This record gives sequence, structure tokens and C-alpha cells, in this order.
Amino acid sequence: MKEFSVSGKLVDVLARRIYNATVNIENSRIVDIQESEKDYDNFIIPGLVDAHVHIESSMLIPTSFARAAVKSGTVATVSDPHEIANVMGVAGVHYMIENGKKSPFKFYFGAPSCVPATPFETSGAIISAEEIKSLMANKDIYYLAEMMNFPGVIYNDEEVLKKIKYARGVNKPIDGHAPGLSGEGLEKYAAQNITTDHESTTIEEAINKIEKGIKIQIREGSAAKDFENLFSLLNSHPDKVMFCTDDCHPDDLIKGHINKIISRAIKKGADLFDVLSAATKNPKEHYNLNTGLLQVGDAADFIIVKDLENFDVLQTYIDGEPVFKDAKVLLKKIEEKPINNFSCKPISISDIKVKSEGNKIKVIVANDGDLLTGKEVIQPTIENGKIISDINKDILKIVVVNRYRDSEPQVGFIKNFNLKQGAIAGSIAHDSHNIICVGTNDGDMVKAINQIIESEGGIVAVNGMNVKSLKLNVAGLMSTEEAEEVARKYQEVHDMAKSLGSNLTAPFMTMAFMALLVIPELKIGDKGLFDVSKFEFTSLFME
Repeated sequence: MKEFSVSGKLVDVLARRIYNATVNIENSRIVDIQESEKDYDNFIIPGLVDAHVHIESSMLIPTSFARAAVKSGTVATVSDPHEIANVMGVAGVHYMIENGKKSPFKFYFGAPSCVPATPFETSGAIISAEEIKSLMANKDIYYLAEMMNFPGVIYNDEEVLKKIKYARGVNKPIDGHAPGLSGEGLEKYAAQNITTDHESTTIEEAINKIEKGIKIQIREGSAAKDFENLFSLLNSHPDKVMFCTDDCHPDDLIKGHINKIISRAIKKGADLFDVLSAATKNPKEHYNLNTGLLQVGDAADFIIVKDLENFDVLQTYIDGEPVFKDAKVLLKKIEEKPINNFSCKPISISDIKVKSEGNKIKVIVANDGDLLTGKEVIQPTIENGKIISDINKDILKIVVVNRYRDSEPQVGFIKNFNLKQGAIAGSIAHDSHNIICVGTNDGDMVKAINQIIESEGGIVAVNGMNVKSLKLNVAGLMSTEEAEEVARKYQEVHDMAKSLGSNLTAPFMTMAFMALLVIPELKIGDKGLFDVSKFEFTSLFME
């Protein structure tokens, strides 16, 4: 029997008080808490939970993600393996679960509800309602992951409603994804027992959803950043909010995680206990997690921090085991075999030429820190009868190539990437994860795309002979290397993208979402330009 004690200023989130105490642990649980007259310097708080995250976006396999996250006091994640499922199907979900089991870190995986996200793109797999039924019966699956196909819910799509029925039948939560949804549509969506949403970008939208029984996950990720807009929910609806990152790149993860969101909230004047509840109590109760809240009988999941303002983590414990202490990660590195699904041939410059067929074209307008895009109609720059990128107008070519089989590349144009030279490309393109590329000239774009094809996944920046790349050997989404090494290589590629002129906070993350056909307004997939507002394909040229 393993017994030990830790002492400090205990932050009791449930009782909403702070007091000096000694916490006694036997095996993996807290058996006694004794108040102390001694005054301690450090604070003991419950381990932190990310209430909605795609582990794949960290470019790390789960065990490597865990080694990075525990340094910031995260002990658990509510994880949607939606990305790898789009590439590998149910086999990808099991890959994540089995790798996660090799770490004491608490991964709570869901069953991806929308694979593919829409029928208007080519994914590597399809997960049917019957496969969802099987997954929902699995004890390692804790919820039905984000129901992105909200039109399917609203208009009673039979396959969609079956998936929801199977989750409700085993009393597992159903996550939502409904950007901008309101009115009768939102009422129908919420009536299906969909009880969370991480896509709200305004207070009005968030409160509207809360009033319909939906809890809000305040998202602060690498590309989508909603904390500033939704912060006041901590004051007005503290029991209805949770914190999440959704998509967090490796360079951000190694700098901090949920602890940094907590710190920002405290510095903006939010109540300490409301903030900590959003990071611990609320996700635990909503998802029925086996995480501890520093109560007698709880799992001994807790962290020790230096102060209650910066939330710099000194120690992290999971089930009574130290996993981060004395500035060292105590989780062992796991060697894992990669899996992948990649089958396409290199392309040529002629494949991405665009013949002019009109005086006006529709242009995707990217927005920094926002997954929503706009649409502009502009007069293109034409050279020898072909439409080309125009760096002076910041109208750049964007290309999507099907990675699962040989097919014709799809070409559009995009604004706000601000590249002045070269091209960037990647095999991370939500949600089907085909190859996506933005560039200033066809030569560099083809070189970048073919580099991705040759390595069977990764991200790359190209400017003539200058090439920086990060290979992602697991499903073209993740690396089996350690977080620090992946972050270093990612930073090199990111820095080169910035040196090429991009002024986006996270150009690769933003580019990846330009293929997400479920978030308005104009996007591009491997089958063509897509008008999300009308939920149909549209021509590049004005009719």
C-alpha cells in the first residue's frame, strides 16, 4: 500500500474556501484531509481538465500529448478523435484509445459523430450509425462527439438521428457544434439532448444556447480564440461554462494549457472558484469523469502551484502518482508504431492552372483567430488567359488535393494570408484531411504539395530551394516524436511561413480550416468551392 502526504494551501472548489491543510493519500485516493495551523506558501488545487480537444491537432500521439500537458497541470482531456477517424475510421479511434491507455493520464475519448463531416468531400473513412452503436457500447467511449451536422439534426436526417438515439440509449452525453445557430433550428437541435457547444463567438449567441439547456465550452486554441468575447459568462453563468482548447498546436502546448486560460480569467477579475470550477468541477460533472476534486474518497488528481495568479505548476499528480515534479516529467516515453492512409501521385503545374471564364471571381476571406470566413467578389489578375495570384492585392491561390486517391486538384482564391513569396502546404485540412496549399506562384505550390505526398503527410513551407518541413507519420496528422522536437520543427516551418509575409497568428492552423465545409461562409474542399450558407457547391466565377 502506497501512502504519502502533501501539504499546502488547499483550494476547495466545492466548499469555495482556501485553508492550510495536509492531504493524506493511500494508493490512488485521498483518505484524509487535515486542517493545519502551519502557514504554507504553495497552493494545492484539483487537476485541470480540457473539456474539448482534438489531440491530433497537437501533432502528438496521446502519450506524447500527456507528457507535455502534465507540465501545465492538465490531468485529463475530453478528447474527440474526429481527425484520425476521418483518415482511418474506427481503427483510428481504437489507435488513440490504446495508445492513451499506456499513460496514467486520463483520456476520455468520444465516438466521432460526423465522419465525414459532410458528403461533399472525400474522407479516408465513413463511420456509420451502426458503427456508432458499437462504439457507444464500448466502456472506453464516454460520449458522442460533436454533432457537426446540425442541418442533419434540424431536418431529421435518418442516419444522424440514429447516432443520437444510440448515445441517448446508453445515457452518454452528446456534444454539439452549431456555429451561429439560433431560433427554431437551435430549439430542434437542443431538443435532441445535445448539451454542449464550443462554437459560440458572441455573448448573445452563447446565452441563447445556455437558455436552451446547452453548456458553453469557452474555447481558446491556436486558431480560434473566443475567450475575450465569452469571458463574462464566468460572471453571469458560472455553472454553465467549461474551458477548452479544441485545437492546440505543439508550440502553444509546451508553453501552457488550461492553466494559462485560468490565469487570464483571474487577472481579468473573475471569481477564483468560478474559474476553477470551469476547469475542474463542471467538466467532471457533465461528462461523469473519474477525476478528483480534492475531496476525501476522490481520486488523488491534483496540482501544486506557486500562486493563484500566474498558475505556474510545480507538481502534478494523477491517481496519487507524481507525473511532473522538480521540473521533470515522470511519464515514460512510449514507442508507438505509426498508421496511415495516403495514396495519391505527385501533381504538375498544369494541374493547378485556372483558365479565365469570367470577369469576376469569388474569393474566400480568412479571418485571424476565427474559423468563420467571408466572401468577396473581385476582378482577378489574368496572365496569358490564366488567373494568377496577385500579391499586391493579397489574392492568393488555394489548392486542395485528394490524398486518398488520384483526382483533379481543386483551385480557388483566398485573401488575408498576405504571403509575398513562396507557398505553404499541409495534410491537416479539417475535416477530411486532404492536402491543402496556399501560395504566391504555381511552382512553389506544386513543390510544396509534392513534398507532402512524398513524405505521406506533414506541413511544409517552400520558397524556391528553401524548404522547411515537419513530417507527420501517424495518419498525416501526428508525429511519434516528442513534444519538444515536434514543437521545434513546427516552429521552424511556422517561422518560415511568417517570413514569407503571412501576418496570421497561426497560418497553418488557419489554412487547415479553409477546407472545413460546415463553418460559414465560403470554403474549399477536394470536390470544389463550397458555399456553406447555402450548403452547396458554387462556381469560382460569378454566374
